[in-house]
Amino acid sequence: MLNQFTALATAAVLTSAVTGTASAAPGTQVQVHTSVPAGFNTNSVWIDDGQEVTVVDSQFTSDLARAVVADIGRQTRSPIRRVIVTHPNPDKFNGLSVFHGAGAVSISTAATAAQMPGVHAYKQYYWVNMAKAFSADTYPRLELPKQTFTGKLVVELKNGDTLSLIELAQGGVSGTQTVVRVDSTGDLIVGDLVANRTHAWLEGGVDTGKPVFNLAAWRASLQQLPGLAQGHAQARLFAGRGPVLPVAQAVQAQLDYLKRAESAVTAEEAALGARRTDLYGAARQAPSIARIQAALAQDFPDYAMPDLVGYSLYGWLATRGR
Repeated sequence: MLNQFTALATAAVLTSAVTGTASAAPGTQVQVHTSVPAGFNTNSVWIDDGQEVTVVDSQFTSDLARAVVADIGRQTRSPIRRVIVTHPNPDKFNGLSVFHGAGAVSISTAATAAQMPGVHAYKQYYWVNMAKAFSADTYPRLELPKQTFTGKLVVELKNGDTLSLIELAQGGVSGTQTVVRVDSTGDLIVGDLVANRTHAWLEGGVDTGKPVFNLAAWRASLQQLPGLAQGHAQARLFAGRGPVLPVAQAVQAQLDYLKRAESAVTAEEAALGARRTDLYGAARQAPSIARIQAALAQDFPDYAMPDLVGYSLYGWLATRGR
């Protein structure tokens, strides 16, 4: 499993992409750039108001970020004005240096920016010293957002449309969470808080050098999303992975997925009985993780990327065992 993940990350320096288009208000185009599997099928959403482009989430490596920039350049003459980070996972912020080099202003919440150095150090140690997919010199360097905010920030686009950047009270898939709303349509861009028709990343956030998974916070954040799109019956949700779906459908599907994942973890604990502590430490948890992944793959046969469960579940289990 580690070798498969390492191969994906190593291959991520050579990229191509898939792009999809979804219209927002007249004159505002919302498009999705999806990395190749080597980049973990990560979505970067970009919004073109006809005069400038806003990108949401910057990809895992510089080459993957450059693929986003090139894709945008093929489709519009509008320059990239800003890039927004939805939460402190490396595929959301590792590519910031490329966008800074292109003249873009980067934006995140103050809380996300504060967590980024710790997440970067944790992930760099893993990829350099354990997976050995990068050297210390080739792992993406950390660049922090140029602008931060707390609570809510409204960005005025050149065509009169606005984007609301909304800091949720709790995190979910990671320690903090920002939702980007296209105010004219209610469309929501949420990063990995939701994975549409794709298995979820279940590691949790990183706090003081260890993963911290908070299922209650994730559910609470998901339950806020329909209210953010209120008044827009056709509002869509742009997820960190997977296709664009209606907000209510995407939220309910993610809640159902997390409920089933919790059931699978609980069932594995019960099956282990007195040996349940085997589930919580790296030394003996691999068979249990494989069984949980298999259970979720069976329950969600049409979902992409079941291996994400195997790569990330250790964080949930480590938190549960503390």
